Amino acid sequence: MNLLYTAHVPAGDGPFPAVVALHGWGASAHDLLGLAPMLHGGRAIVLCPQGTVAVPFGGGQYGYGWFPLRPGEPADADAFRRATDALREFVGRALDRYPIDREKVVLAGFSQGGTMGYDLALREPSRFAGLAALSTWLPAPLSDDLPKLPEHEGFPVLVIHGTRDDRIEVERARESREALRAYGVSITYRELEMGHEIRPEALRVILQWLDEKVLKRRAQRDGVSTP
Repeated sequence: MNLLYTAHVPAGDGPFPAVVALHGWGASAHDLLGLAPMLHGGRAIVLCPQGTVAVPFGGGQYGYGWFPLRPGEPADADAFRRATDALREFVGRALDRYPIDREKVVLAGFSQGGTMGYDLALREPSRFAGLAALSTWLPAPLSDDLPKLPEHEGFPVLVIHGTRDDRIEVERARESREALRAYGVSITYRELEMGHEIRPEALRVILQWLDEKVLKRRAQRDGVSTP
């Protein structure tokens, strides 16, 4: 594998649904792995890759990011592209390494990880079953650069944002929602009374969306009955 990562792999032969969970700025591959036992009842492979940009916190402690962030400056387009290319390679290698149902690969990104998820999912919607964009944003330069594809039609996208988010204001999520409409994706949008975090009520929305709007939808499309 080309990136450091943590993994939750259910017992059994599979194939299993998979969730690729992308952490936010200053976090790590361990940040979202704790959600794994709850996602699809623990019956999904959960892979949490780690960004390669070191974020120093002092005292020799580091978190990680996907591309450099500098206050008041736009993101470095080349650094962003290198990061998304690395993630695409990671997903491809994971599909070869783990017993994953290739029709049920879901992206979930928190904060900066959500921006990465927007790029991967909207650029190649046929490769993924859905995208959960959590406390994040779809920047206008990225939205303008993404192609409009037939596969966008009905593609499940969940957007959750806190009304008290002091890092990424909720208006940016609303702008992202409006930008998404141009793609014809199936949007589930929720604003919750929380900050820059994933609270239990947000997790409940994620679990319901994952099972009802994504995995069950895929199974029904393929003619497979689900309990």
